Amino acid sequence: MQKKLVILGAGESGIGAALLGKQRGYDVFVSDGGAIKDIYKQELAVNHIPFEEKRHSWDVILNADEIIKSPGIPEKSELMKKVRERQVPVISEIEFAYRFSKDSKVIAITGSNGKSTTTALTFDIFERAGMKAAMVGNIGLSYARQVATAPADYYIVEVSSFQLDDIKEFKPNVAILLNITPDHLDRYDYKMENYVASKFRIAMNQRPGDYFVYCMDDPEISDYLRKQTIYSTTIPFTIMEPLKQGGFMANEQVNIQVNDEPMIVSMYDLALKGKHNLYNSMAAGIAGRTMDIRKEKIRESLTSFKSLEHRMEYVATVRGVDFINDSKATNVNSLWFALESMEHPVVLIMGGVDKGNDYSAIRDLVKEKVKAIICLGVDNAPIQEALSNDTPVMVDTRNMKDAVQAAFQHAAKGDVVLLSPACASFDLFKNYEDRGKQFKEAVKEL
Repeated sequence: MQKKLVILGAGESGIGAALLGKQRGYDVFVSDGGAIKDIYKQELAVNHIPFEEKRHSWDVILNADEIIKSPGIPEKSELMKKVRERQVPVISEIEFAYRFSKDSKVIAITGSNGKSTTTALTFDIFERAGMKAAMVGNIGLSYARQVATAPADYYIVEVSSFQLDDIKEFKPNVAILLNITPDHLDRYDYKMENYVASKFRIAMNQRPGDYFVYCMDDPEISDYLRKQTIYSTTIPFTIMEPLKQGGFMANEQVNIQVNDEPMIVSMYDLALKGKHNLYNSMAAGIAGRTMDIRKEKIRESLTSFKSLEHRMEYVATVRGVDFINDSKATNVNSLWFALESMEHPVVLIMGGVDKGNDYSAIRDLVKEKVKAIICLGVDNAPIQEALSNDTPVMVDTRNMKDAVQAAFQHAAKGDVVLLSPACASFDLFKNYEDRGKQFKEAVKEL
């Protein structure tokens, strides 16, 4: 008998899981409470995978042998309550993909901020070294799709806490935990400790032959490690003090000391600027060294890597004003990192769907660096209430074109116009990519 596999949610991860399930002989059914994109519907049809949209057939779902749940579906939903009542086994797409890729090496990267940059940089290191590697997960193709269509020897996987919540056996050879700051707390009963525990699931199945790479400067991480045991080989990174093993800063140089072989790069030679990118560069470099990639290849990558679209992406200079697209900054901490790396006066475009943000963390940076805030969202009241006393100018806008024009009016030669919203995008845009693309279009029209 074929095992009945039901996939809830038909985004990239759901479709990837469906393709892999079909390939591996499961009886697959895809169910999405919303509309499914045409391109995904075509893929399901071509592969003879039955699906439904804008509804859920309870009889089919609750009779599954196993369910793969989209990371976007909260446990509090009626759907998940029924599934849990019936005690149908639920896993995430990364767990399913891992089941069929255990012969490969897995480097998994999580954290509240910097995941995408570190994943892309790590992939760049592996690619330059000539490894057969794939960059998957929250970035690019889903892990399951890659396993089904183009298996690799090394999977560099960006993973979110939501994906980690439904793993059982997923065990990365290298797990990287960059940082933990409040985010998505609505999914964790507004308890920080629940969110921290979710992030640490990345290491729960690891053993001594695996590596856990972590930022020892992060208070949440350090606190958790004092109370809990990690069974893999731990490698810390820090900018505070020299270490015998790990990544650290000394004399304005990044030092990576793994397997008794030191590697040194001047911080001024790093392709990615800003304090947060010192951490990201160390984490990626350590991952490369754990897999015995040559120091020259790692150094080459760290010094010449091009940053990601929508993440501190330089767009253009118009009449002496630089425009930077950081649309992927969907929480306050990401905005903090962006402002911290700025060396010129900033006109900041921010706003969107506020997830109960606490803006107090950025007030000092706003006072110091921001000459005007251009609010972009359906409801800008939370930002105005929190930050109106910290900057001389605050403007309300409802679309990207108006926001960019208002920012340009308030900017002088030598200033930076920074789109770094600190909020989700779906009040005015399809997603953060759509928001970033509209920003770039509006800049071109100036």
